[in-house]
Amino acid sequence: FQVITGGHYDVDCRLEDPDGTVLYKEMKKQYDSFTFTASRNGTYKFCFSNEFSTFTHKTVYFDFQVGEDPPLFPSENRVTALTQMESACVSIHEALKSVIDYQTHFRLREAQGRSRAEDLNTRVAYWSIGEAIILLVVSV
Repeated sequence: FQVITGGHYDVDCRLEDPDGTVLYKEMKKQYDSFTFTASRNGTYKFCFSNEFSTFTHKTVYFDFQVGEDPPLFPSENRVTALTQMESACVSIHEALKSVIDYQTHFRLREAQGRSRAEDLNTRVAYWSIGEAIILLVVSV
C-alpha cells in the first residue's frame, strides 16, 4: 500500500485472518509491502485507519498479488531445455511484468503531483481573492 494524498501521508494498517488473528499491524506508515502465504481458506480482512488525523482525508493505493503467474506453456510439462522462441517469450514476459511495476509507480507519483498542484492552485486562488478584497477596501 501507499498513501497518495492527505496529511503527512501516513495511515495505520491491519490485516487479520479468518479467525481474527492479527497477521500484520503497522502504525503511521506512508507505504509498505507485506507478503504471506494463506494458511487456510476464508475471508481475510484488512483495515486502513486514519483515527489520529480526523481532519485530513487520505487516498490510499493498495495492490494484491495472488499466487504465482500461470506457466507460459502449460501444455508442455517437460524438463528439457526451452527452444529459442520459448526462452524469448519468457524473457519478454518478465520484462513486461517489470514495465507494469514501473507504470504503477509512475502513476502513483503522477497522482501525488496532481494532488499537490490542485491544492496549490486552490491556495493561490484564495490568496488572490483575499488580495483583491484588501485592495478594494484600501481603495474605498
